[in-house]
Amino acid sequence: MTSQINLALLRIAKRAERQDDATLARTFVDFGAVVAALSSVDHHIIFGRRGTGKTHLLTVLRKGREQDGTVAMQLDMRNLGSTGGVYADPSIPVAQRATRLLIDVLAAIHGQLFEQAVANEGRVDLGVAGPALDEFFEAHRAVRVVGTTTVETMAAAESSYGAEAKVGATLSLSAANLVGDFKVTDAGKEAVTAKKTVMGQEIHRVNFGSVGNALRRIVETLPNRRMWLLIDEWSEVPLDLQPMLADLLRRAVLPIKGVTVKIAAIEQRSRFMVPDASVGHVGIELGADVSTTVNLDDYMVFDNDDQKAVAFFRSLIYKHACAELEDAKATLPKDEASLIAEGFTQSNAFDEVVRACEGVPRDAINILSAAAQRANDATISIGDVRNAAQSWYLGSKDAAVSAHYEGKRLLMWLIDKVIKERRAKGFLLESGVRDPLIDFLYDERVLHVLRKGISAKDQPGRRYTVYGIDYGCYIDLISTARAPQGVLDLGDVTADYSVTVPHTDLRSIRRCILDLPEFYQTASPAAHTPTEEGRS
Repeated sequence: MTSQINLALLRIAKRAERQDDATLARTFVDFGAVVAALSSVDHHIIFGRRGTGKTHLLTVLRKGREQDGTVAMQLDMRNLGSTGGVYADPSIPVAQRATRLLIDVLAAIHGQLFEQAVANEGRVDLGVAGPALDEFFEAHRAVRVVGTTTVETMAAAESSYGAEAKVGATLSLSAANLVGDFKVTDAGKEAVTAKKTVMGQEIHRVNFGSVGNALRRIVETLPNRRMWLLIDEWSEVPLDLQPMLADLLRRAVLPIKGVTVKIAAIEQRSRFMVPDASVGHVGIELGADVSTTVNLDDYMVFDNDDQKAVAFFRSLIYKHACAELEDAKATLPKDEASLIAEGFTQSNAFDEVVRACEGVPRDAINILSAAAQRANDATISIGDVRNAAQSWYLGSKDAAVSAHYEGKRLLMWLIDKVIKERRAKGFLLESGVRDPLIDFLYDERVLHVLRKGISAKDQPGRRYTVYGIDYGCYIDLISTARAPQGVLDLGDVTADYSVTVPHTDLRSIRRCILDLPEFYQTASPAAHTPTEEGRS
């Protein structure tokens, strides 16, 4: 049975899109009532780093709506369009790239709507829906992105005179520069030229035409007069184009009664709005145009709540393993406890997997797969898990971070300052302080948010975010004198470091605050200092 479990762990698909919808539905594990919250008709932004289950979650939402008889479509922004790479090509003007993107998005929506109308022909009157779909198709082709650019106009004239002279003049106006030249040649001819230059900031706007009206007519023909639009991999869209795509949704899709939009994105790689003095903003304003966001990174981290984290991953791995064993027509473990008992040397070995994956399901699956390969026909031990976790870290996370010189340098500095000097695995950063290198390391899953909104009596009026350093960064220090003794360095050797961070009143909190300016004082000239950003 042990060898069969190891084979099942090896065969688990590492990405949700590689599994069929039925397998995704039966292997999904809800957490924090997220599915119930997202099942409302409100619009939502779903944040989460790579591997946290955004695609899996959207698929479950889509299947649930389809079972209710509601039309639901799931767009993967990585597979959009036929002109690969054109959206991010800097040699193409922004207006042209954005226009192509919007037309491709609307064409994809039109294509899926047409397929679902045909598939539900018993419930959809194609005689009514057909003309509405045709109108939507014609409307989306008229979408254009336009912008204010530098405009130059020139005029010239010639006349004959008998004298010779040359005069030059420049007149400066508030909105334009007028430059004139007056010249009389020895041939008795005068040449007068004038050039007017209008300078202005390039601001792109979207001309939606009748897209919204056409989509509204389509929705009225659908079952239940409702449509769900689930957009996956939003962060694959270039940052400079994201606000224009968001503006299309805000103006032409979100206002339609009966349409629900859910967007899955990586927070550090998303830009939903840009300010515009003339219209207020371009794009979607979080909290105003859409409901409050759901952040998957707030769940499943071992140091947040070890019992909930272990329970979630036990259920997740059990469902995935049973799905693989069932397909192989092998004997299934009767419950989660049986799987752990038959597949691991002790329960602590599985707990080590949960600790090592830092709340990222994809990391847990990859670590387990490598550990099962190492164990072969034997049960998986803590040593197998640690070796697998180190291999996974070096082969995926460390390789990505090493390609970013400043990001790698900051990570090594954090390891020295936090793990080796303080013998802790976490630090505090003041809420609202955004640093591009911290965001990069967080996005690459070598930093993890453990708790938000921490306050202390010795720092009145200030709140902090607790960051944890990835398990792979200190795995080689475990069982040595430099092994981390807890989440934070609280300056008390008698403290119980095994407990999670309390909500308030951390003792000696100043010892835990990360001094980023110290790092930037020794940084290269190309590095940037952290900035204070307001939350939108």
